Amino acid sequence: MTESTLLPELIALTAARTPGAVALTSGESNLTYNELSAKVRQFSSGLMQLGIARGERVAIYLEKRFETVIASFGAPAAGAAFVPVNPLLKPDQVAFILRDCNVRVFVTSPERLALMTDVLAECHDLRHVVVTDSVAHAGKVSSAYGSRLGPLALIDWSDLLKSPTRAVHRVIDTDMAAILYTSGSTGKPKGVVLSHRNMVTGAKSVASYLENDPEDTLLAALPLSFDAGFSQLTTAFHVGARVVLLNYLMPRDVLKSMEREGVTGLTAVPPLYIQLSQLEWHESINDRLRYFANTGGRMPGETLALLRQRVPKAKPFLMYGLTEAFRSTYLPPDEVDRRPDSIGKAIPNAEILVLREDGSACSPEEPGELVHRGALVGLGYWNDSEKTAERYKLLAADAPGRQAGLQLPEYAVFSGDTVRMDAEGFLYFIGRRDEMIKTSGYRVSPTEVEEILYATQMVGECVAFGVDHPTLGHAIHVIATNKDSTGAEPINSLMSECRARMPAYMVPTGIEFIAGPLPRNPNGKIDRKLLSADWVERHSRSR
Repeated sequence: MTESTLLPELIALTAARTPGAVALTSGESNLTYNELSAKVRQFSSGLMQLGIARGERVAIYLEKRFETVIASFGAPAAGAAFVPVNPLLKPDQVAFILRDCNVRVFVTSPERLALMTDVLAECHDLRHVVVTDSVAHAGKVSSAYGSRLGPLALIDWSDLLKSPTRAVHRVIDTDMAAILYTSGSTGKPKGVVLSHRNMVTGAKSVASYLENDPEDTLLAALPLSFDAGFSQLTTAFHVGARVVLLNYLMPRDVLKSMEREGVTGLTAVPPLYIQLSQLEWHESINDRLRYFANTGGRMPGETLALLRQRVPKAKPFLMYGLTEAFRSTYLPPDEVDRRPDSIGKAIPNAEILVLREDGSACSPEEPGELVHRGALVGLGYWNDSEKTAERYKLLAADAPGRQAGLQLPEYAVFSGDTVRMDAEGFLYFIGRRDEMIKTSGYRVSPTEVEEILYATQMVGECVAFGVDHPTLGHAIHVIATNKDSTGAEPINSLMSECRARMPAYMVPTGIEFIAGPLPRNPNGKIDRKLLSADWVERHSRSR
């Protein structure tokens, strides 16, 4: 069997083997591998018709649907890079991403375009907007939105796919395939650049230990803008399995889909699993589900126990991943009872090191930084040399796996996570070295929360931090001071502004106003750690 080396080949090669097999299900509709492969080729020809240059960016701002998948694989098929935008993001956040990576083509729906019209004019590199759904011709889109879109060319999805077949740019496996945006410690999201090799290697690796095969049906419950969410597509397409695209409103919708579609593999984050574990599962789910996999934070022991009661036939896979390296570790199911707190060992074709500050290897049980080396290490952060230098560093010449005779340096991802490794090589997460908040499976920058609060002009000073939460992992709490001397604390109004300006996962669970000014650290910055520790102490005493 020919091995895929480029991302779109995951679909094309499977289509050549089993053209009639179903690749995607969305609602009542299906796409076979042959149909999906053809549409990917049509989309890539459409981009070439638009004059897309090699390596230019195509952003996709859609919920999970056929067009999302077609564009995600069609852009790299043309030699461009796709940028999946989380559909929960607000227009200003989407516009930041479009500007940050100089997006040329923007794929969205008429409804989402209506929300974006006031900010697209700020995206100076944008040239074309491809609109899906009910619009029959690009002219109707233009007349609907008028001059607010300025010189942008608006194109109907169906018209784009009617473009004549065109030769695409030459692509090799180290070329950029995607930019996945993740929260940055400075408040603005960072674009993690992944190559074709990164994503294809990840697909092969994950599919190997999950033992995926053509009989599998995987449920895409996570956002496709997540590395773990997109991995559902790549692992399935690598082996010829089926993916069910689900945009759910309630956890019960997930169970209904699993029952209806005969899902064999589910990957989700702890907050969703906590909710699912408290519901009744139809017995047919247990008959079909081979495994459930966790990512995006530690699975609570009680939740894991409840899930295993619901589906005793399914194998649990506890995983840890870095967007900067796509996937990193997993705990084999037969180790879950012995070491439920472990994040496991490196996935196939990756090596995970635990290193001291000087780059030397830690001894067993000695805390150190988790460092990922191998073919899954990404290409850095888009247009951010400073942040790239913080995370993507050269390994020491004598690092494990390196030999003295090697002359070329090797980059690895330094995660910023402190872990320890036991004598048998199993890893255990200790904590993060930065102040990122992990909530509902998302990494949220406290600085980004603070910037939005300041933009409301309803606070004097503010600080955001994460506190332990039984279902979210961490909840976001804010301490603020009044903007004026009236003494009024506009908590309700401020929360309303937060809901309007932030995706749901970023909205604080609590806001507390105190007398200012807020305390400073020796560098003159607001002392987030002191305020966080004080909050935890006060609330632990009140329990």
